[in-house]
Amino acid sequence: MSSYLFVLLLGLLAGSVGGIVGTGSSIIMLPVLVVTFGPKQAVPIMAVASMMANASRVVAWWREIDWKAVAAYGLPGIPAAALGAHTLLILPPHLIEAMLGLFFIVMIPVRRWLKRVDYKIGLGTLAICGALIGFLTGVVLSTGPLSVPAFTAYGLVKGAFLASEAASSLLLNVSKVSTFWQFGALPPSTLLQGVIVGTSLMAGTFLGKAVVLRMTTEFFQHLLDVIMLTAGISLLWTATH
Repeated sequence: MSSYLFVLLLGLLAGSVGGIVGTGSSIIMLPVLVVTFGPKQAVPIMAVASMMANASRVVAWWREIDWKAVAAYGLPGIPAAALGAHTLLILPPHLIEAMLGLFFIVMIPVRRWLKRVDYKIGLGTLAICGALIGFLTGVVLSTGPLSVPAFTAYGLVKGAFLASEAASSLLLNVSKVSTFWQFGALPPSTLLQGVIVGTSLMAGTFLGKAVVLRMTTEFFQHLLDVIMLTAGISLLWTATH
């Protein structure tokens, strides 16, 4: 019971972080889920919880969703996420995690440079990003920081970024969870554990919204950098342990 209570409290914190910067919930929750439920269950549990967390961000920022961006990113990402989830069930993800970890760290100065030169991408490039990131979403636990440079390069910030990224990620998470269910990797007990964790993440999301509404765009960008650095270090640690 004490382990569940700690998971719920940490989920509230992780949900708040995710509600503020649009990513980071999975990175915060992963070590505790692995210790509490075991590494085999941690990924499907977090997949269910992430689906719920993204749904809550969609509700919280509904009016600011850019539906063209969601369609461009999400539609090619759905089959790619299913393919990635199937790949996860047959291949060890450690090499991909290490490569992603390095990528996240490198993307911090790259994202700053792209912002400085005012580099923008269109819907076509966003669709390509959706397909690539969708596949990786199925393979590894968290690719949230990968979607950050994609949606910000498209020109979205703060509420519009949080809403559109969450709606797109929700589509990918549904595809991933459905694949786990189809291949027997999501029994009722694991599904229930995911719902419990997801409930705490959803509550944290609405706490995070209050913070975002008072935040400057520049401070928001700094927070994204911190999350990407944390994501990179976390994935490199996971890949080597």
